[in-house]
Amino acid sequence: MDVIKLIYEAEEKKGSDLHLVAQSPPLVRVRGDLEALNGYEQLQPADIKTAFEQLTTHEERETFYQEWELDFGYSLDGVGRLRCNAAMQRGAISLAIRLLPPNIPTISELELPDICQKLVTKPRGLVIVTGPTGSGKSTTLAAMIQHLNNTESKHVVTIEDPIEYVHPCIKCAVTQRQLGSDTLSFGHALKHVLRQNPDVIMVGEMRDLDTAAAVLT
Repeated sequence: MDVIKLIYEAEEKKGSDLHLVAQSPPLVRVRGDLEALNGYEQLQPADIKTAFEQLTTHEERETFYQEWELDFGYSLDGVGRLRCNAAMQRGAISLAIRLLPPNIPTISELELPDICQKLVTKPRGLVIVTGPTGSGKSTTLAAMIQHLNNTESKHVVTIEDPIEYVHPCIKCAVTQRQLGSDTLSFGHALKHVLRQNPDVIMVGEMRDLDTAAAVLT
């Protein structure tokens, strides 16, 4: 099974997510609902293992086989960035692949309130973006950073797992750090980030008390 072909088919259907689970055909989320891709039978564990190995590096696979969980990113020509999660279920690998827009949308394109532009340019303070899965948290953050990148000369440091949108340096110097390849953890990165002379720090997730405490202090 060629997972790259599946991803292109999901993109053609304007899908937001691709799910690969054993004993199910490939499923694509289109406008909120899951649909089976036509022409595919139920996937076997070996099919999903092959797909997983197509998308990951040796180091990522080592991490997965130690922890049985992995968040990772992948770039694909014609589609853009993918945010992927691998996990074990009933003794087999499952994959959830989020297809991110190839271009970072603007605040106005997302129809976000004007306050988002004001918040991102404030010299100090804490902004928390929350919401359920699929509500647009990552895209909102990316649009806010892109607005800053187009209008201000700042140093922006992001700490992500994985990097979802790649920000070119336009007016800002944008340093993007990914867990696993650039830093050990959110908490570890936050302990050292102030020495990097940042103007803005974007933390992709707050998963534990140590990370939350570091953000608040």
